[in-house]
Amino acid sequence: MNLPVVISKLVATQNALDSEAYTECFTEQAVVHDEGKTHHGKGEIQQWIEHSNQEYRALMKPLNYEQTENEGVLTAEVAGTFPGSPAVLQFYLTLENDLICALKVTG
Repeated sequence: MNLPVVISKLVATQNALDSEAYTECFTEQAVVHDEGKTHHGKGEIQQWIEHSNQEYRALMKPLNYEQTENEGVLTAEVAGTFPGSPAVLQFYLTLENDLICALKVTG
């Protein structure tokens, strides 16, 4: 599967549970929507992913990726310490200057 560099980095840093490197995949003003909450900017995104990594220890296995212009959808199997694991989730991404400016995670 041919993933954009930033998406490959997102998956690799998630699988390493490296919250700091994960956050570097995002623009300064990025927005993340996950589990009914919205996180604005790198500071909130780093807090969100640190909490998620500590609580769920989730690992991602990409299954499919589709992209049109600056928007993409990554479908991945996510396994961790959460009810229903593993689960197939969709990651709706908007890219800007080779970084992620918006991410919405759905089940």
